[in-house]
Amino acid sequence: MVVYYSVKRQSLVVDCCSDAFMFAGMRNKKASQSPAGTSTAVEDYLERILELINSKGYARVIDIAAALKISQASVTNMVQRLDAEGLLKYEKYRGLILTAAGKKLARRIAQRHKLLTEFLGVLGVDDRVIHHDVEGMEHHISPSTLRAIAALTQQLQRRPALRAQLQAGAL
Repeated sequence: MVVYYSVKRQSLVVDCCSDAFMFAGMRNKKASQSPAGTSTAVEDYLERILELINSKGYARVIDIAAALKISQASVTNMVQRLDAEGLLKYEKYRGLILTAAGKKLARRIAQRHKLLTEFLGVLGVDDRVIHHDVEGMEHHISPSTLRAIAALTQQLQRRPALRAQLQAGAL
């Protein structure tokens, strides 16, 4: 299903027969760049670090490694890189904190993740599928597409009858 939304005309067109938007295969590209210019790996790290800080009050290398299911050595290398880039402050054997720039970027990444999750949820996509799809889509979507999705999500949230039709596959 493809949903077209015109922000200027406030109109909605749904094409249930098209599968033009395919995101399969995009997740596994190494060192790919997001529209924000950061690598997908950097974004994943910042997103997890922010989640850990918000839930536990701190983030340690061991916690990040467990959350991302990768080795502590890999996390240490990336954390040192993020420290050098000014996105966080890291002290060996202590932990880390996000800098103002790191927090800003991490919050933007988290907001993008939340928006895509809400959008697919409004369409009635299964939660397991949402998680998988958002992890692939979130790094490869342009700011203009995100704005269109935000506008469409707001419209669908305001129009329960249309939302029900979409979820039922009636359009």
